Parts: sequence; structure tokens; C-alpha cells
Amino acid sequence: MTTDDAQAAAGTAEGQGPVEIDEEMARHLENKREELFEKFGIPDEFPPEVLEEAEARTQDVDSEIREEIDDREDLREMTTWTTDPIDAQDFDDAISVEERDDEYVLWVHIADVTHYVNPDTAMWDEAVERGNTVYLPAYTVHMLPPVLAETVCSLVPNEERLAHTVEMHLDKENLGYENIEIYKSVIESDARLTYTEAERLLDDPDSAADLLEDQSVDLAEKTELVWELADRMHEQRKEDGSLVLNPARDRAHTIIEECMLKANKAVTHELMWDRGVEAMYRVHPQPSPDEWDEALVEIQELDGVSIPGSTWDDPRKAVNATLEQAPGRQLDQIQWAVMKVMPRAKYMNDPFGGHHALNFEIYGHFTSPIRRLSDLINHWIVYTNDVPEDLIALCDRASDRQKDAEQCEREYKNFLQEVGLDPSAVNNRGIEVVDGEDESDGGGSDEE
Repeated sequence: MTTDDAQAAAGTAEGQGPVEIDEEMARHLENKREELFEKFGIPDEFPPEVLEEAEARTQDVDSEIREEIDDREDLREMTTWTTDPIDAQDFDDAISVEERDDEYVLWVHIADVTHYVNPDTAMWDEAVERGNTVYLPAYTVHMLPPVLAETVCSLVPNEERLAHTVEMHLDKENLGYENIEIYKSVIESDARLTYTEAERLLDDPDSAADLLEDQSVDLAEKTELVWELADRMHEQRKEDGSLVLNPARDRAHTIIEECMLKANKAVTHELMWDRGVEAMYRVHPQPSPDEWDEALVEIQELDGVSIPGSTWDDPRKAVNATLEQAPGRQLDQIQWAVMKVMPRAKYMNDPFGGHHALNFEIYGHFTSPIRRLSDLINHWIVYTNDVPEDLIALCDRASDRQKDAEQCEREYKNFLQEVGLDPSAVNNRGIEVVDGEDESDGGGSDEE
């Protein structure tokens, strides 16, 4: 590594190393987590029968995949890769892309979790109980047993994996869907990129050689292509009135966000318009006109902030334009003014009302079945074309558990601040428990 590379790495989360705390602080954090888990009914351990079932489903995986190949689309030769945070524990989405004479083709491959977790399994019942994975800074409570989620359901590089693929043919001019196909597949990811590595690859295509076992894979070219496509999709969303509260998101995050939004939207359009079935749709009501006016007035009164006059008729566009021009010190206040008046999004069996923030007429979740009950349910509906009898109750359950998870995360972050820890640093860098005594072995703890 060159000196410049070393200096650049030192500015990243992976370059700074974990946040160090002593054993007393570690006990404080553990006690607080236990208090919050009891308050919000979040189970931190899996029942033995669930763990045993998950362990059994990880046995003899290679032969099971070979048996499945003839009944699935074989996409193993397609250039495919994942992009995730440095500390990601499972990789449930991967992408592939092609540019053709008259279209773009974007493939989003999602781990085929329902091949292993279905309504006849104890893991399914436990997923319904949990509703989602809870992400606290440096501590995760999983929806599915990690022994399954981090192995056969994780799209790790150079291993064959079962996937549920969304293949989207997009018009080159307006990026609209010309054709959508959703099918079971077998893939083999070529690379696992962190966000930092994806950024480096865009800046330095030659760095692909350090990230690949197979040097014939055109990863740099594909990453550049999907960035150009994602950038266009992002700008188009803003022009169409989609609310973008984080205007400074980097290229790697933009790629993943836009590809996942495109796939989620494609799946729920397929379910609603082509099949006409109920599903777990994501509905986000809009604030009242008075609430939007309240937010915009609060934003306009911030020091150094001015809402462009041409955008007042559409509050979402007004916020987007203001965020792009406002001083950096005011971004949090602008975002908070908007969030205060935003109703909670919820899961419903009918998409009526659409998703206000995204400005999508129909929207739902499909791309994260390892960590969200809604996506797991929608995978099952897509595959079986059958709707669970208790779908409305499942929608309510997913909505309630998400609310509990968000409140738990908020209170835990507040607690970290109270005890002098930076939640963002803990979240990005993790924690290491160190002994304060000089004669100690200085070792870290794996308990977190």
C-alpha cells in the first residue's frame, strides 16, 4: 500500500479501527440492551428447535444446488457482484448489468430465502415473531438464524447460490420498464465489494485485479456502467418528485439504492398489475398541506437557507432543491423539519395511497428477505402466486415490529451519547473491549 493509500484508508471506518471501551462500560451497554429488549419484546436468542432446523438446512448444500440447476435459470457465467458495508454479515443482493443497442438490462439477484424458510418451518414462525432484524450500533438481533443467513442464503463470491432474480429490460431514453421477468436462478458472484472498494474501483478500474480471482471478469467496466445507469435513475426520480433527504450520498450507495428501488418497484408492479394479487405493499401517506407548509416555513427560517421560489408548489421538490443548496451545518435541521411532519409508512395488503416520499403509485419490499418479514412474505407470494390467509395480520405485525425496532435503536443511540460514546463511530467501526490494566493481555472481546 502506498503512503497515499494508507492515508486514505485511515480516513475510512475500516482504517480507524474499533472504538475501545473497558469491561465496565461493556456491562453498562449489555444491561441497557437487555432493558430495551425486554421493553420492546425483542427476543435476543433463538429457540433450540429453530437453531436445529437452520443447522439442518445448511447440510449438503452443494449437492442440493446441483439438483436444482435444471429447474432454474443458470446465470453462473454472468458477471455478478455484491456491494455492502465493510461489516456486513450476510449478502442477500447482487447485481448484473448489460447495455444493448436499444436497451439496458439490469438483473437484481436476491437470495432465495424461501427455498429454506417457508410457512411449514419453525424458522418462518420465528421470523413472524421477530418481524425484522434489529440493528443497534455494534450489535445485531437477527430475524433469521445467522447459521443459515450467513451461509447458504449469503451470496458470497465464487460459490454457487440459489437466487430469486428480477430481470428488468429498461428503455434507453426514459429508463421505463419494457419487460420484467422474475424467476428462480442459480448464480455465482464474482466479487464482494465494500462501499469503499466500489468507490475505488470507479476511480481506478485497474484495482479490479486486486478484488477478483478470475481476471477475465469485466468488473470495472460493469461497475462504471451500473453507476451511469444508477445516476440517471436517481436524477429521474428527483425530477419525478421523489424526496431525497440525503443529497450527498456517494456513488456506491447510489448504485445499490437505485437498483434495489427499481427491483422492488418492478416486483410490486408485477404483482398488482399483471397478477392482480394482494401482497405486502409499502404505503406511505402524505402530510396534510398545513403540515407541509409548517415544515417549509421552518426550513425557510433557518440561517443561510432559502427555498427556491419555483419549487414551492411541490414540497418534495422544494426540499430536494433546498438540501442541494443549503449550508452543510443546516442539513440535519432541514431533514428533521421534514421528518417531524411525515406520517409513518406501513405495510398493507393493498397499495392504495402509494408511497408519498418516493412518489411511487405502487411500492413494496422484495430485496431483503434475510432481514425483513415483508420481503420474505413477498418472495413466497411471487413464487407460489398464493396469498397467506393471515396477510392483513402479517402486515400489521411487520409494521408494529419495525416501529419497535426503530424506537429501540433510537433509545440505544441516545444512551450511547449519554455515556460519552459517538453512536456513528460505534456503528461504523464496531467496539473492542480492552482491559485498562497495563499488565493485561490487551485482547478484545467477541461478545459484542
